[in-house]
Amino acid sequence: MSFQTTKKAAAHWKWVVGGALLALILLWFLGWILSDEPAPFSVKNEMTKASSELQLEPVNGFATSTSVIKVLETMLEKRGGYMSNDILPPTSLVDNIPAWEFGVIQMTRDMLLAMRNDFSRSQSQSVENSNLVVAQPAMNIDHTSWFAPTAESEYETVIREISQYRLALVDPSDHSAQFYARSDNLRSWLQEIEKRLGSLSRRLSSSVARVEPDIALAGDITAKQSTRTPTMITTKTSWWQIDNVFYEARGASWALLHYLKAAEIDFKDVLESKNALISLQQIIKELESSLQPVWSPIILNGSGFGLLANHSLVMANYLSRANAALIDIRSLLAEG
Repeated sequence: MSFQTTKKAAAHWKWVVGGALLALILLWFLGWILSDEPAPFSVKNEMTKASSELQLEPVNGFATSTSVIKVLETMLEKRGGYMSNDILPPTSLVDNIPAWEFGVIQMTRDMLLAMRNDFSRSQSQSVENSNLVVAQPAMNIDHTSWFAPTAESEYETVIREISQYRLALVDPSDHSAQFYARSDNLRSWLQEIEKRLGSLSRRLSSSVARVEPDIALAGDITAKQSTRTPTMITTKTSWWQIDNVFYEARGASWALLHYLKAAEIDFKDVLESKNALISLQQIIKELESSLQPVWSPIILNGSGFGLLANHSLVMANYLSRANAALIDIRSLLAEG
């Protein structure tokens, strides 16, 4: 092979390598641009806007239904759109925002289940609301589904059905929809949220390897489980999943923040009568703190008291404090 041919081949490979590196840099930059979490919105402002459009006064349930609609619209319309079911780059290469979306979806599923089974029904034998009967199962679609039906189309169905439910709530001539703001209804939903936050807090804490006793049967001497487990359990979140768990928790906190602000409005009388309003406001503050901007380009996983920060443990701290306040609220709501 001549010197000239060798020189041309070397130049060709330089262009190939350079082009590949440039493509990777562009994909990384696009991924970074698209990995932008939406800022929290004002539930009260959205209520005012919706009330003005409908030309009807808000009633019980208006804040909750409006927050569900806006949360889903924000998830679908944010920068880059909905990404969890994307199969083409660059959005298919992004994993932080899909994890954030899953956190939002989980909290919204819990809210819709509570709306269908508790908030919209006066007692166990009352008839289910027809809009919520459609919306709640639609929310349970596989969030990665990209074909027939797509996840987006099902979430748009949820938005339409909740919008119809909200319209029926505020229309004085329409008695097909109700929203019952009672302490037992609120307590039932908060119990589910308590479990959700507890699970997220535990998974976040497992970013650092932990050896702890198995407390699954603690508190009940007659309790049994199907399979025997070790007395001491080692838990550790995979290094590849640490940032996903972190952003899932961020998405869940973002959605729950709005749902609790809506509950502060719809259940105001109940909360005040039980002296539980201040506890709810404490949870809201903790969730707002958990959504502070992350200035680090990566989610750090330093040891508990090591040289580097551990973002997961910081997030777990906020969620644990919020969870403790949730337990206090449930206790207050259970009192006569």
